[in-house]
This record gives sequence, structure tokens and C-alpha cells, in this order.
Amino acid sequence: MNKTDALIIGAGPTGLFTAHQLKLIGLDCEIVDNLDKIGGQCIELYPDKPIYDIPAVPECTGEELTNNLLNQLKPFDIKFHLSDRVDEVKRENENWIVKTSNGQTFLTPNVIIAGGVGSFEPRKFPLKECEKFENKSVLYSIKDKQIFEGKTVSIFGGGDSALDWAVELSKNSKVNLIHRRDDFRGAQATVDKVQELAKNGKIDLYTKYQMSSIKGNGKLESIDIKNDDKEIKTLKTDFALGFFGLIMQLGPIANWGLNIDKKTIEVDTEKFETNQKGIYAVGDICSYPGKLKLILSGFHEGALAARACFKLARPNEKYRFEFTTSSKTIKDRLGVKSD
Repeated sequence: MNKTDALIIGAGPTGLFTAHQLKLIGLDCEIVDNLDKIGGQCIELYPDKPIYDIPAVPECTGEELTNNLLNQLKPFDIKFHLSDRVDEVKRENENWIVKTSNGQTFLTPNVIIAGGVGSFEPRKFPLKECEKFENKSVLYSIKDKQIFEGKTVSIFGGGDSALDWAVELSKNSKVNLIHRRDDFRGAQATVDKVQELAKNGKIDLYTKYQMSSIKGNGKLESIDIKNDDKEIKTLKTDFALGFFGLIMQLGPIANWGLNIDKKTIEVDTEKFETNQKGIYAVGDICSYPGKLKLILSGFHEGALAARACFKLARPNEKYRFEFTTSSKTIKDRLGVKSD
């Protein structure tokens, strides 16, 4: 069991800055995010788009903001648990027991939900039969590409992820690329590369097709795909990969006994605590009168929530506010030489 002073759910900008604030005041924390990368919406939705409303930063991209926040965290040792989702939160005396989809368990007095607009979940195949193969041979993300070597892989989708993985896996696997349209939404250079590989027999390309059935006894054996003219083709395959984009939803958070209004979590504005003691919500996922969905608002909320965590994590100590400009203790934590 992992013990920590605070567990942050969400590795977006607000979660990262909240971690920084926790470490500044001497608390330990760990971060869980169901995405496979750090940065939340900034990285997943607009890594290259400019942001113009970060204080003292006239312009930066989502990727640049994420990198700057990570640089700010460099003095601290923070554990990230990516591609993992918090499924269950239960009270035990003065602590919360938190369980994740990857089988991890955390014991902590403080849980800070910094989940943006909720968890990013992959859009899945509409066929219910796919569920019995999920996380085995029907996948919506790739953690280890080596498992596909020498296998037949059927990739569904027409965006960057589907195209990039089709190109990459074609080096060591037989690849079927299936898309429901003729045109692709990915970068033109990648589209051209896929077309070239298809022309040279490295990728079998099927456009205007969708999965109509899936077959296998214990493991995936074949899939049927059907086009607009009702023509059906059967493809032998070891894996079916779906890259249909992401949807955002509260997920398991909705079952934690929190006051929820229009898919956001109600909090107070003193500590940004929910109706459950020791559970806080910051960033876009929280709501209160006058709430603005700005990154700078999330930073403010995270700073106050972090200081509220101190009382529960260190019940026998008194929190003393200090300025980073003059505090020797904070400078020591940052590894900065004091004057």
C-alpha cells in the first residue's frame, strides 16, 4: 500500500501546480492520471495551440506550459502513475483508501481531484462482443508495441494515432488499416506514407468499412468488416486496435458521494473542499459561485487546497505561511542557495 500526504487525481496544469504547492510546504504527494502522458487537456487537446491568459506569460502553447510546470517540479521527487484511473475511494478512520484500475492502493488523508472536465475515456467499438476481448486483444491504446511483433494487427480509425501506429507497426507486423471514410484526418505527410505502404503491400487498406462482428474462442481469431454496400470481408487477426478519439466524463467520481452539479463538483471557496472531509476539487472540475474556467483560477484553487491538506496530514503541527523570497526552509526544499 502506498502512503502519501496527498493524492492528486489529474496530471494537467492545475494538478502539477498543486503538487508544487504541496511540496513547497513540506508535504508528500503522488499523481494518478488515466492518460498515458503528463499534461491533461493541454497535451491531449491543444499541445500546439497558443494560450494567452497565463500571468506574466504573453503566449505559450499547451506543451510549453506543461514543460514549464514540469521544470518547476524538478527539485522534487514526485511519483506519477500514468495510464491508471482511480476507481474507488473509501473512508477509513482519518484516511481515505484509494484503489486504481491497475490494482494500486493508496492510503492518504487528502485526495485532490484535479481532473479537468473529468477523465478521458477512449471511444470504443460499438459491438458489445468486443468487451470480452478488451485489454487482451482489443485495445484502445498501446503501452508495449513489442507484443505485436510477428502478429496480425487490425487498426481502426482515420486520425493521427491510427495512421502513426499503422506506419510504426507495419515494420514488424502484418497491418490492416480500416477506416469508415475515404479521407483521413491525420497529418498529410503521414497519410502519404500510409498510401505508399499500402501501394507496396506493407499495409492492407480498407476504406468505407466498419467492424460488423468479432470472433474468437478465448482469444481473438477474426473480424468481419462491412462497407456501405453491405459487402462483408473476413480478416484473420490477432489484435484489433481502435483509435476513435477520446470522450470526457466524470467516470467513477460520480459514485464517491460528492455533491455534483452539471458534471462539476461543488466546493467551498476557503479550502476548495467538497462535502467530504479531505476530498478537494480544483480546476475545471470544481464549481462555486463566480467560478471561471481559467488555468490561473486552477492555480489559485490548488494553492489553497494544498494548505488545507497540511492540517490533516500534520495534525500535530501548526502551518506557518512563508514567502518563497525569504524563507530559508522553502529555499532548502527547492535546492536554492540562501543569501
